[in-house]
Amino acid sequence: MEEFHYPRDQKDLSEIIAGAHERHERLEIVGEESKKRIGRPIKADAALTTRQLSGVTFYSPEEMVISAKAGTSLSMIEHTLRHENQQLTFEPVDYGPMLGQRAGLGTIGGVFACNLSGPRRLRAGAARDSLIGIEAVNGRGEPFHSGGRVMKNVTGYDLCKGLSGTWGTLCVFSEVTIKVAPRPETSMTLILTGLEDRLAINALCDAMKSPYEITSAAHLQEAPAALLSNNELASQGKSITAVRL
Repeated sequence: MEEFHYPRDQKDLSEIIAGAHERHERLEIVGEESKKRIGRPIKADAALTTRQLSGVTFYSPEEMVISAKAGTSLSMIEHTLRHENQQLTFEPVDYGPMLGQRAGLGTIGGVFACNLSGPRRLRAGAARDSLIGIEAVNGRGEPFHSGGRVMKNVTGYDLCKGLSGTWGTLCVFSEVTIKVAPRPETSMTLILTGLEDRLAINALCDAMKSPYEITSAAHLQEAPAALLSNNELASQGKSITAVRL
């Protein structure tokens, strides 16, 4: 595949998709391609990338709501929120290094297109649970929007959440609006090493039933633990059981 389309706004996006629909062309939808190697290879006639649809368009720290174009990098959004001592409610994973790409390539549109939610999901819910508004274009090139910039704006079917996780097969996001959360004052991870699976599961279950604010929990057997980026933990040759407080 050689041809790439780079829409600069929703009008461009609509025209490109409408043209491909008329010509019966298949489009591969990508942001920065950090998740390109997930799943089967896509057979397409051309690719459409959202990387030029970038920038924060609205941010209200008091209302804890932020809007950004779909190609905006996660690092830009996290940097913006950090200045106001806020964070995303969910915790998107950087899949780039796992899939042979460099770190820091994820886009906010890609997060919601795939609904890949990260380790905080057990407490904060999925990525789609923080999505309150979208602007998008369907497969015929027709622009539409759903939701808005306030929390209580949905009557009937919540189209935003229904489209999150469809991997660009039903529409292409041009802009998303999400709710955010305050950053915790402190955070730490309690690590147990060398537990066999049964004991590790019991320990994690006890932790989750405790009154402490557990935001993520994981057990890694010896082989995956050896692949951790933390050299001190990876070199121990033991299983890792971790609970974040």
